[in-house]
Amino acid sequence: MGLTKSSTGMGTLEGGLLLEHLGENDRVVALAGNPNVGKSTVFNALTGMRQHTGNWPGKTVASARGTCQHGGRTYHLIDLPGTYSLHAHSAEEEVARDFLRSGDAHAVVVVCDGTCLERNLNLVLQTIALTENVVVCVNLLDEAARKGITVDLPLLSRKLGVPVVGAAAGQGQGLEELMDVVSAEAEKPVTPRDEEAAEEPVEVTVRKAEAIARACVRYDRPDHNARDRRLDRLLTGRVTGIPLMLLLLLGVFWLTISGANYPSALLSEALFKVQDYLTALFTYLGAPEWLHGLLVLGAYRTLAWVVSVMLPPMAIFFPLFTLLEDFGYLPRIAFVLDHAFQKAHACGKQALTMWMVEKGTQFEHGQAQPTVTIA
Repeated sequence: MGLTKSSTGMGTLEGGLLLEHLGENDRVVALAGNPNVGKSTVFNALTGMRQHTGNWPGKTVASARGTCQHGGRTYHLIDLPGTYSLHAHSAEEEVARDFLRSGDAHAVVVVCDGTCLERNLNLVLQTIALTENVVVCVNLLDEAARKGITVDLPLLSRKLGVPVVGAAAGQGQGLEELMDVVSAEAEKPVTPRDEEAAEEPVEVTVRKAEAIARACVRYDRPDHNARDRRLDRLLTGRVTGIPLMLLLLLGVFWLTISGANYPSALLSEALFKVQDYLTALFTYLGAPEWLHGLLVLGAYRTLAWVVSVMLPPMAIFFPLFTLLEDFGYLPRIAFVLDHAFQKAHACGKQALTMWMVEKGTQFEHGQAQPTVTIA
């Protein structure tokens, strides 16, 4: 996120997220969940355009906050970073854990993926052990139905001891019921639990999640995940995993480099034509040379160079990288490289930060030409 208004000044105060101007009828609701479970879809559907982004105080971890109206109350929704665990091993996990532990939220909604509930239940159990007023939202039930997966929501609620609501946020289904349950839970007193007393070994939590999933999830089609398993064998295999990863990422970078050249050239040509018009205007007005140099040759030309060189590669690279994340390939890259990174006392998720696109500027015939190098 870099330096933003949200990450400087008052935004650097310690003590968690700074929630100001909360009215007597306002309630704070935290949204937690694994990556790629539709948590942001739920957040966007509930808040609409009444949202803003920034950084968590003292962190470069992005935060999204928004408001929604329900039953005459204003609910401030905090979209926590997607995490697989609350055992803090990264900045995202630390942010999510600390906010849940702070007791600032009147209710916590843990969003799960109905197509792979077992994987999500680890975070659910850890959240329930950490705080009260938890609501589980089993999302993507429409995808689960297409795969022949049925989730027994009442039984899941009894097993977990917390309310469970089914939803298909992408279709706008279940959100009204979710807010009804959240509003009821948010009225209960918040009493954060003793983290050390509630914490249990990871192996115990995993076994509990597996047992609950076996009891609450029914698979009508034995081959419901056959396609995913074939992709896993191909994309994470010992022989094929790394070569395919290199080919795919190099393909993304090649598209970024080649695709950015043409819009960069057109944008540069258009912006430098504007510079010529500005120079003619300053000459016509008889402006002093120092003013022309400061505003046109200094401020405007620098802005034109930055926009023409940086904007096209970013407009291509980041959507492509987002598609890889949405398709679930980035977690597979982290898995493939995790063993190698552990030898350097790191984890596979840090591999993604190594694939950086560095934009430079090369001057040919008086024009700024974009160049991209892989770091």
